[in-house]
Amino acid sequence: MASTLATLVVASLLATTNALPPAVFGNNGAGGAKPGTVSLTQVHNTNFIRNGALELARILRKYNAPIRPHLQEAVSRIRAEQQQQQNQKRDDGEDDDHKGGGGTGTAEASPQKHDVEYLIPVSIGSPGQTLSLDLDTGSSDLWVFSTLMGKDEVNGQAVYNPEESRSAKKMEGYSWKIQYGDGSTSSGDVYQDTVTVGGLTVSSQAVEAARNVSDEFTADTANDGLIGLAFGSINTILPKQQHTWFENAMSQLDQPVFTADLKASSPGHYNFGYIDSSAYKGNITYTAVDSSDGFWMWDSPGYAVGSTSSGLNATVIHGIADTGTTLLLLPEEVVGAYYSQVDGGGYSPSQGGYTVPCDVKAPSLYFAVSSSSSSGGGGGGGGGGREGEDDAALADATFIKIPGKYMVYSPVDKTGKECFGGVQEDTGIGFSIFGDVALKAAFVVFDAGNLRLGWAEKELS
Repeated sequence: MASTLATLVVASLLATTNALPPAVFGNNGAGGAKPGTVSLTQVHNTNFIRNGALELARILRKYNAPIRPHLQEAVSRIRAEQQQQQNQKRDDGEDDDHKGGGGTGTAEASPQKHDVEYLIPVSIGSPGQTLSLDLDTGSSDLWVFSTLMGKDEVNGQAVYNPEESRSAKKMEGYSWKIQYGDGSTSSGDVYQDTVTVGGLTVSSQAVEAARNVSDEFTADTANDGLIGLAFGSINTILPKQQHTWFENAMSQLDQPVFTADLKASSPGHYNFGYIDSSAYKGNITYTAVDSSDGFWMWDSPGYAVGSTSSGLNATVIHGIADTGTTLLLLPEEVVGAYYSQVDGGGYSPSQGGYTVPCDVKAPSLYFAVSSSSSSGGGGGGGGGGREGEDDAALADATFIKIPGKYMVYSPVDKTGKECFGGVQEDTGIGFSIFGDVALKAAFVVFDAGNLRLGWAEKELS
């Protein structure tokens, strides 16, 4: 285990709330952890189907960014095809089988068959109601499908029923609402209830019970909601923001940290309260986080395509670490530089994004992590990089290698000849997004006590 981290948690992480003080009950130490820690083990589903265009559109909606007409046309076409396939399955009498049971100690997370996000079984209420939630470091709400919704908005999801929970208490006068880039919204009421993740239980957790959700969530049949692990300053509950589950559980953890050890083709892990020294190689390079906008925001001092010996580009990339996003979104000039080195790669109007031949031997992409004690802050407006501000930082940086095979994301159709690229432009978002394509290439430490991210190399699958 790494050396003990500071126990001081910055005041901005713990927004003022009038919620009842949460009680926290420890876990059974499964998964190699000990009391005061939680280990969540993912289960790789070899049957899931990736779709790059839908994922890119979802990311842009999430961050209220405009969707290009080409991408919108591709999404409409894909959705129509999916609906036709779903109708055919119903006519043939096929049933969804994505739902699984819960548990304590080690929670298994199954990638969806028709999406790529990893879902964590979470127990809510007394007795517990198990829902499959997306663990998302790019948001700060714990919201769920609920019995408050109309039947036409529920499409196979498990729903939270506060009436069947002895521990549920409605927060009168409180509500939540999330608005997306396409103008759609998700909103509802707020309850205090018991929430258990991997055997660690928080009572009086703010649970946002949906009354309505965006059509995109209704179409996502395996996902019952989100559990946000960004900073509480972007929680959407009104009239007063509420703590995230991690903020409430943090005082009972051995260390105020969690780690993401995601994998490309085998089970990965989220660990809370400790750092597993066997999960990475060499040293962890820590870089400061700027949490002023509520995200795990940091600055990468540069990148390289193909090899770090073939030329380093000192373009500072201002971005966030987001487990709730699958793709890697970078500034336009970085994306252009990458695909210029891919035979047959480039922007495809019919797909609304960058594509590559599925059988291409794509070059690796390296991004730099420099040790820092204070964040570079706000620069890189519009997601664009900042050219050559600190060559010394780049020279001393650790480089995380994203293998080329990670950049060949998913076939765009059944022919399997053209594939959606794993890296796309961050245009319109305002910052870059280091999603799962990048995160699964490293061991990542989210250190709330010291407001920093740690990146380390690891064995890749």
